Amino acid sequence: MNSLLSRRYTEKVRIIVHGGAGNIPKNNTGLYSVGVKKAAEVGLDVLVSGGSALDAVETAVVYMENDPIFDAGKGSVLNKDGFVEMDAIIVDGADLGMGSIAGVRRVRNPVKLARIIMEKTDNNMFIGNSADNLAKQFGLRLESLSYFVTDRRREEWEDMKEGKLDPMRRSMYSTVGAVALDSKGNVVAATSTGGIPFKMPGRVGDTPLIGCGAYADNELGAASATGLGETIMKIVLSKTALGYIKLEGDPMRAAVRAIKLMESKVGGRAGLIIIDPKGNVGIAYNAPKMAFAFNEGNKIVYGTEIP
Repeated sequence: MNSLLSRRYTEKVRIIVHGGAGNIPKNNTGLYSVGVKKAAEVGLDVLVSGGSALDAVETAVVYMENDPIFDAGKGSVLNKDGFVEMDAIIVDGADLGMGSIAGVRRVRNPVKLARIIMEKTDNNMFIGNSADNLAKQFGLRLESLSYFVTDRRREEWEDMKEGKLDPMRRSMYSTVGAVALDSKGNVVAATSTGGIPFKMPGRVGDTPLIGCGAYADNELGAASATGLGETIMKIVLSKTALGYIKLEGDPMRAAVRAIKLMESKVGGRAGLIIIDPKGNVGIAYNAPKMAFAFNEGNKIVYGTEIP
């Protein structure tokens, strides 16, 4: 079990991002570290300029959706049929507003559509072609199916199809997420993913489900999860972790307790990032590594392993 001791600061704004948990290949460790660092930087820029936590997490997640090293947006994993199907969620702690999507194929930045659903519709969640069509109606950028497919993901898919690589033993889940606290005291969480490699078409994991892939409540904090969705869903990991904050006293112990609960109940491997209403940070995971970054004032702390 790895965890990061809760950091207590008086700064008014905080952001934490993750870029997935699991067996990060040594040759890609630097790419993951740099990716989450830059995502945290662009999100922090929004916050220090007076922007909202909503804008900050969206900006950070969009950055990672555009970075092909991560399993979100461009660079998402392929399903058994060789297509990308993406999920995303955003949750506003101020009023429990949320928007999510599942199984979209052409939306360049799924987290943007999740936010539009939250702010501009009377609904919470859209799926598949209907969600892609909704994105078009609101003027979001759509891409060809081939835009999302990188050479690395295609080679991975071909190896799985030929039986050279077992999808069930591939334990790197590079889902992306961000949580933030703004100067007004609002917390927000967002998560985005392409899912698990070689998944069955139509499979949906934890990411777009409120309380599982993400949750936010100004009274509790904000959380975003990464890992195997089939286990995360069973204990509603993000909401469970936030519920532990009052019992444990800080986000670090809350995150550790939630990960331990998941492991003991369903044997899952996952990671969590949490921020509480005071700006205290919690990071925990029971995978070998997790890409993370957060700010200490204007400095970004980042890496793939917690000392």
